[in-house]
Amino acid sequence: MPHLFTPFTIRNLTLKNRIVVSPMCQYSSEDGFANDWHFVHLGSRAVGGAALIITEATAVSPEGRISPQDLGIWKDEHIPQLKRITQFIEQHGSIPGMQLAHAGRKASVSPPWKGDHLVPASEGGWKTVAPSAVAFSDDKDTPQELDEAGIQKIIADFRAAAIRALKAGFKVIEIHGAHGYLINEFLSPLSNKRTDKYGGSFENRTRLLLEIIEAIRSVWPEEYPLFLRISASDWVADGWNIEDSVALAAIVKPKGIDVMDCSSGGVIPGVKIPAHPSYQVPFAEAVRKAGMPTAAVGIIVTAEQAEEILANGQADLIVIARELLRDPYFPLRAARELGYHEMHWPEQYERAKRKK
Repeated sequence: MPHLFTPFTIRNLTLKNRIVVSPMCQYSSEDGFANDWHFVHLGSRAVGGAALIITEATAVSPEGRISPQDLGIWKDEHIPQLKRITQFIEQHGSIPGMQLAHAGRKASVSPPWKGDHLVPASEGGWKTVAPSAVAFSDDKDTPQELDEAGIQKIIADFRAAAIRALKAGFKVIEIHGAHGYLINEFLSPLSNKRTDKYGGSFENRTRLLLEIIEAIRSVWPEEYPLFLRISASDWVADGWNIEDSVALAAIVKPKGIDVMDCSSGGVIPGVKIPAHPSYQVPFAEAVRKAGMPTAAVGIIVTAEQAEEILANGQADLIVIARELLRDPYFPLRAARELGYHEMHWPEQYERAKRKK
């Protein structure tokens, strides 16, 4: 059996294969509500055979959204539409996961196809917050530096969001600690200029993340996994690096993180990243060698490429984004290409299955 189609057990959950749908922002919500677009987008990937379907970055508060059109889970009214989606995902043999997020200083911007520009309050935007009052770029808002009360509210927001995610039927939570959003802003010395207990040393810069993990684990069932997505490197000198990521893995694993999803970059603009197929896989490999199960991401577009990563022991899971936008049925195609003929197809699609 190809490595890509071997089951993977985390706590009390077993993924039927190693293919994970990456969180991909859809910028299609109103007031944080899921709608038919999200139902079709996420549901079709379950029909397509992926083992774990993770929602886009889902805001734990209105001001935690990247754009006014982001998905949210900051109020109970969001639960019913999300539950409709999780039930459909499970009906088709996949596991529903939710990425919980706060955009920090990169919040209140328009969707990419509208220019990714700052959205002012007059057009539905809001004042951003961050560890330090330093703007992401010249054309973005200078955020308000979070005080102790603001930090405690964010921790409470993540905890409350986890409770709602459970009620909505999700069985995996991924904490978004990557791509220059709030948690990543606290982790990186490039964006965290604080001098209190949440800034300065590695220990202090990781404090917010550890407190969020503790808050979520206090309400998240022991039998359900908790993932953490990180930017394993800022790709610049004096920034967060892979050595920091390995050190972080050793700290968060005993606190309840089960898988580290290893992405990179995003905390400051204008960084030259050597993007090429599998360019981030070495991050996942380094963290995995240190004892933390990992997910590999980053321009993984073919079945052979995904299979090689797993066969080489570089990661435990393959998280796919754009290729699954191009082809929601990538897992079915990958099974055929790798000669795995036992892949389950929906009964409605069986007549299209090819065994040779």
